[in-house]
Amino acid sequence: MDIKTQLKILLTLKHLTMEQLAELMSKKSNKPYTAVKLYGKINRDTISFTECQQIADILGYKIEFTELK
Repeated sequence: MDIKTQLKILLTLKHLTMEQLAELMSKKSNKPYTAVKLYGKINRDTISFTECQQIADILGYKIEFTELK
């Protein structure tokens, strides 16, 4: 499953829109975010790991690396 689909699922579970997420990211990072900008980064695969961490934190999740066995 790609990040776009995963993010849509998580936003739905948290009853948030991409616009609301962008607003929360702007407040958290003091950088201007819009839904269009986020969609663009996700579609172009240019979203940074820091931005992914911010999104996870806003949604109440953490990113964890686990070793493949």
